[in-house]
Amino acid sequence: MSQIHVKSPKHCAKKQAINSHRFHKKLFFYFTTIILTLLSLILLVWLTLHPTKPQFSLEEAQINQLNLTSTPPLVNSSIQLTLLSKNPNNRVGIYYDEFRVYASYKGQKITPDSSISPFYQGHKETNLLSASLIGKQQPVAPSFVFEVQHDQGTGKLALNFKVIGKLRWKVGSWASGRYRLAINCIATLQSGHVSSLQLFTSKQATQCSTVV
Repeated sequence: MSQIHVKSPKHCAKKQAINSHRFHKKLFFYFTTIILTLLSLILLVWLTLHPTKPQFSLEEAQINQLNLTSTPPLVNSSIQLTLLSKNPNNRVGIYYDEFRVYASYKGQKITPDSSISPFYQGHKETNLLSASLIGKQQPVAPSFVFEVQHDQGTGKLALNFKVIGKLRWKVGSWASGRYRLAINCIATLQSGHVSSLQLFTSKQATQCSTVV
């Protein structure tokens, strides 16, 4: 007499659990493979293109106002500057998400941050960026007044224009995460008299240091 094998509900449930576990394992492996392939492709494109950091130069700067008070030591300033920005890459665009500029003199900040609107820079593209830096009742060190008055007497003022921002690289339709951008421009401004007003200007292009 032949034996009849009847599978119990417990046995069927166990087999279904095993099959379900194998299915989820294969699904996980499938998606992991796709993600790793995409990441490898992005990394390969990134290394092949090897984006070069943008280049900046200070094209023009002019001090329209620089008034000082000794007690308390405060400075009122009005400065106009123009920066030239260049993207040296052939295949990589740049998104500038943040762009804040301020002026400093001998390590002391003399204007608050002035923001420039976010913009996109295409391949091999150049842009002129203008900013007005207005400082009102900006506190400074007691020695600041003496140092500025001394340099005004010599007819030259050396200022630092600093930019703090964030950028993203763009390759095709893909954009990278944000990278911190730091730019430092040093300019020596010489005095020139217009009517009774003494202006300090610099119209000689100066290359700026850029850190990404």
